[in-house]
Amino acid sequence: MTKKIEFNRTILNSLLPGPGSGFITRLYCMRVTKQTNYAVRMLMYCAADPRDLSRVPDIAKAYGVSELFLFKILKPLVKAGLIHTVRGRNGGIRLGRPAEEITLFDVIRVTEDSFAMAECFENDAADCPLVNSCALNSAWREALDAFLAALENHTIADLSAARFNIAGRLGIGEEIRAAS
Repeated sequence: MTKKIEFNRTILNSLLPGPGSGFITRLYCMRVTKQTNYAVRMLMYCAADPRDLSRVPDIAKAYGVSELFLFKILKPLVKAGLIHTVRGRNGGIRLGRPAEEITLFDVIRVTEDSFAMAECFENDAADCPLVNSCALNSAWREALDAFLAALENHTIADLSAARFNIAGRLGIGEEIRAAS
């Protein structure tokens, strides 16, 4: 059973020392890398594409990023079985398994190096003598566990449920309509 935590910024700010402490800013800075962001977007594109194979140049054009950047992201996704590649003139990429079976956690596990929210999460990096008995460490771990659990609850299929809307916004199918 997952607890829903309501976050009230005003109350939290009233508990913090002085204005401009930066705590709230740092609290919201836990973010995924650009690589993870575009890995998810690439998977969403493949899920929304009615064709059997999607082409990396089309995906790069849709998102306004370089093909080279997407090819860099593609390698770990292929290795993890999230994307399947087909070589050749008419080749491309497709989801490695159904979109309903690919969670955000699956993607983030492949594309992120670390989720160390503080130095005490990293092996041998903590200088704090309380590292093994600190309540703060426990709170960070609980927050991280909740974050990762939430990622388990969302699939690529969920994210591309508005398939026709997503396809239209990404220009998917324009090549098909133009060729007809």
